[in-house]
Amino acid sequence: MTSHIIGDTGTLTGRSLRHIVRSPDTILTTVVTPIALMLLFVFVLGGAISTGSHGSYVDYLLPGILLITIASGVAYTSYRLFLDLKGGIFERFQSMPIARSSVLWAHVLTSLVANLVSIALVTGVALLLGFRTAASVAAWLSIIGVLVLFTLALTWVAVIAGLSAKTVDGASAFSYPLIFLPFISSAFVPTSSMPGPVAWFAENQPVTSIVNTIRAVFAGQPVAGTLWIALAWLVGILLVAYVLSIRIYRRKFS
Repeated sequence: MTSHIIGDTGTLTGRSLRHIVRSPDTILTTVVTPIALMLLFVFVLGGAISTGSHGSYVDYLLPGILLITIASGVAYTSYRLFLDLKGGIFERFQSMPIARSSVLWAHVLTSLVANLVSIALVTGVALLLGFRTAASVAAWLSIIGVLVLFTLALTWVAVIAGLSAKTVDGASAFSYPLIFLPFISSAFVPTSSMPGPVAWFAENQPVTSIVNTIRAVFAGQPVAGTLWIALAWLVGILLVAYVLSIRIYRRKFS
C-alpha cells in the first residue's frame, strides 16, 4: 500500500514538475517581488533603519525575504490546483486505480521543489548584495529544514484555498496576507521600535520566531527558545492545514 502511494505520488509529481519546466516564468515571477523588496530596503530604505546589530542590513533582512519568497511561491500551488479542478483532471484521476492522497501530495512536493529553487536564486542575489555568514554546513542544513517545514505548512494552506476557491483570482488571493505578514514582524525592523499594540502582535505571531531563528543561526547565536516556538507554530499550522485539506478533498469527491 505504501509503495503504491509513493509510486503514484512520484508519477503525478513528475507531471506537475514538467509543467513548471515548460513555463519557468512561474519561478521567475515568484522571485521578482522578494528581490525587488531586497533591493529597495538595502539601497533606499536600509540606511535609515537601525537594527541594533553589527552586521550589514542585508544580513538582517534576508530571513524575512526568504519567507516572503515562499509565501509568493505557494500561490501558484493554489492556482495550479484550481485549474486541475476546473479542467476535470481530478474526476479522471478518481476513475483510475491511484491513491487519492497522491494527487494532493504531488502538488505539495512540486511546490517544495519550486520554492527551493526560488530560495536559492534569492540567496544568490543576497550574496551579490553583500550578505555574509559564517554558518557551518550543519547550520545551513538546519535553516533549510526550517524553510522546508515553512513551505510545507504554507503549501497545505494553499491546498485549502485551491480546493475551496470559486475563481482563479480567489485561488491565489489568499497569499496576499501571508506576503504582508512579515512586514508586521521582526523581518525588517526590531519589534521594539513599533507602537505598543503592533509590537505585541509582531512579537507573538509566527513569522517573528521563524525569522529570529534563521537570523540567529546565520549569525552563529543561540536559538534554543525561538527555535522551539518556531517549530511549534510550523508543526501546528502544518497539521491543521493538512487535516482540513484532506477533509475538504474527501467531501468534494465523496
